Amino acid sequence: MASTDSVAGGTEPPRCDTCNTASTNLKKCSRCKTASYCSRECQKSDWKSHKTTCSSPSDPQSQTGASSSSSTSAHLSPPKGLDSGIAKPFTALQNGTWLHNRSEKDTFRLLIDVYRMRVEDMYTFGGDVDEDSIYSGNPGVDGRAGFRRYLKKVERHKNGALLPKWWNEQKREECIAYGGPRGTDAWAKLRHAVEKSDINEHYGDPQMAMQLRMFTEAVDGRGPGGAQGDGMRQMMAMMEARGMKMSSSKIDEKGNIVDC
Repeated sequence: MASTDSVAGGTEPPRCDTCNTASTNLKKCSRCKTASYCSRECQKSDWKSHKTTCSSPSDPQSQTGASSSSSTSAHLSPPKGLDSGIAKPFTALQNGTWLHNRSEKDTFRLLIDVYRMRVEDMYTFGGDVDEDSIYSGNPGVDGRAGFRRYLKKVERHKNGALLPKWWNEQKREECIAYGGPRGTDAWAKLRHAVEKSDINEHYGDPQMAMQLRMFTEAVDGRGPGGAQGDGMRQMMAMMEARGMKMSSSKIDEKGNIVDC
């Protein structure tokens, strides 16, 4: 937020970083907590410039939330952060079974991180913000309302085929509570923003963020920034079938070769 300047009779109210309108009711960018805007329109208008310097502040709790129980097998993905990883995750994504045969807690953790990665991508790639997400800047928002809406969307997609058979309305509310203020998992907090690097580091898997994005692409019908990742998902599943590996540092979610 712009600093206030002394004027006769008091202080000048802060100004919008886009239109320079003075206001005492500006909303901060919920990702970096520095830029301030008088409206959502001004925020979106400034995004192309702001995104080059915008980054989420470090959260000490986000560094300590890894689950104490983790897979010890290097052949399962992810190797940590869940009660158990799975073999051939991209094949499971291709088949729509990525969340099947997992424990309740692992399912809750993954859905929370799918959603957190989704709202982060919406903001990063397009400056789009749901009014009830933590990126809205609205005081008191903890992410639960937006997460509930997203879970209902997952339930409607192919009549809930992407979800485990035990999933129902009660489990949905338990999942929301798991990521709420009273949840005991320090990592899985809906009110805490995450970036791709946070996800990959937490799970110890350089392709974990890609998995989350591919799951939500199946629900939304498009990937980050409108990209289509069908070809990438099919390629990764084919590589798994052939026992091949490729470092995610050499490819992006669009299947393009990038520098290591």
